Amino acid sequence: MTLPAIPKPNERNINTCWEKWKGDEKNIVQEKVLCFLFKKRYPENTKIEDILLKVSALNGLYNANIYYHFDLYTVSKHILDRDIDERLRIGDIDLVDEIARVTSEGETKTLYSFASKYCHHHKPEAYPIIYDGYVEKTLMYFKRKDKFLDFKKDDLKKYKKFLRIIKAFKEHYVPGKKFTLRQIDIYLWSVGRTRFSKNTKLRG
Repeated sequence: MTLPAIPKPNERNINTCWEKWKGDEKNIVQEKVLCFLFKKRYPENTKIEDILLKVSALNGLYNANIYYHFDLYTVSKHILDRDIDERLRIGDIDLVDEIARVTSEGETKTLYSFASKYCHHHKPEAYPIIYDGYVEKTLMYFKRKDKFLDFKKDDLKKYKKFLRIIKAFKEHYVPGKKFTLRQIDIYLWSVGRTRFSKNTKLRG
């Protein structure tokens, strides 16, 4: 069966997705928990115990599926060894890609979605959007449909390019409107979850 076209993004439907996301108690509680862990209780990344708690929380609340690739300690140690606090403080965009590439016992995997979440919850103003499969599918859909920007699917998995693509999406569909990139991110995720999956789990 051919699915109907997704309505073109506009101010009204972006606002609708944002208000619906904010109105879900699960999302609000989840954000409060992560804000407490990342910004109040354990803002630094100099102790493996602190990092492990944050990695565990993200893996559990976001269904990050780290277990498919590595154990949580390996990922936490990878972050500890990067000495990331100063880079987080200045908003180093390249840090997302660096955290994402984890090597253990000669095997390297890319935990890109997890890395974008980890940086975002430390400093959301510097890392305003979170990559996941729903966002990817929605962006690729509108690229094919409206050609709002020329990019490749692989470009979405490089955080600096990903940010540029999201900004281009915003300027193409809602130019001049005061939406944050996080609001655009939530819209893309909401559309993707509805259109491309029957999974009803929520994302923070």
